[in-house]
Amino acid sequence: MEHSIDAAPGIRLWAEDHGAPDAPPLLLIMGAQASGLGWPDELVGLLAAHHRVIRYDHRDTGRSTWAYDDQPYPLTTLADDALAVLDGLGVARAHVVGMSLGGMLTQLLIADHPDRLLSATLIGTAALSDTPYRHPDGTRTPPEDLPGIDPRILDLWSQPWTDEGQEAELNRRVTHWRLLSGDQLPFDADYFHSLDRKVVAHTGHHRPGDAHGRADHSGMLRTEQLARTTVPTLVISAPAEPVFPLPHAHHLAQTIHGAHVVEIPGMGHALPPEIHKPLATAILDHTAPR
Repeated sequence: MEHSIDAAPGIRLWAEDHGAPDAPPLLLIMGAQASGLGWPDELVGLLAAHHRVIRYDHRDTGRSTWAYDDQPYPLTTLADDALAVLDGLGVARAHVVGMSLGGMLTQLLIADHPDRLLSATLIGTAALSDTPYRHPDGTRTPPEDLPGIDPRILDLWSQPWTDEGQEAELNRRVTHWRLLSGDQLPFDADYFHSLDRKVVAHTGHHRPGDAHGRADHSGMLRTEQLARTTVPTLVISAPAEPVFPLPHAHHLAQTIHGAHVVEIPGMGHALPPEIHKPLATAILDHTAPR
């Protein structure tokens, strides 16, 4: 079922839910400039067998309000929007799964609103902490010195966008997905082309957004709050991750109190069909009643 939620004056968010209305709610938070349809239907279906699964469009994506130029906001506002979605759907507490920027927003919720979370799952993201990573041999590395984004992805991100039509934009997005997927699983270009064709149809245009990249990124650190949280937290480790490569996942688990790590073989910074079942299994194991 689709929903329209007023998150702030002049800001309306698109959302939809799947699964039994009385099942434990599970909120999916996508990454920067990504529509909620970035969570593939197949994965949503696996999770909806046990949960009321909620996915939504961030502001300045999909069918939600695009208004950054008129109403600029700090990146932390997107965490408030996640709460607005829960409030708008009458959800007091939810399991929350966040990917990439969505994983950072989930950490903000862990730190600032733990009473709203039943559990948290973090995928393809970095710790909102300045605590050094502790290597197995006891040495330490500051977070800023951990491995960075694949230079090929940075090069693609740096290229100015020009409107050469919808098909050219879809091809550009497939190239992006190829790099994000890493190099351990076969890449299915047709699958990602179909996924983004659906996103474009849902959005109503093929222009990529850039609001989240321009938003104020300050005020995100939550070192102390994450170190003492009691929110049960799962960190997904992706061995082919090109945006937040290993050991970022293990650094997350070190900085978030009680967190544990599950590796999804072959996974990168994307959600291809090959990882849907193992990822859903890991999430459902984590959210299962204890």
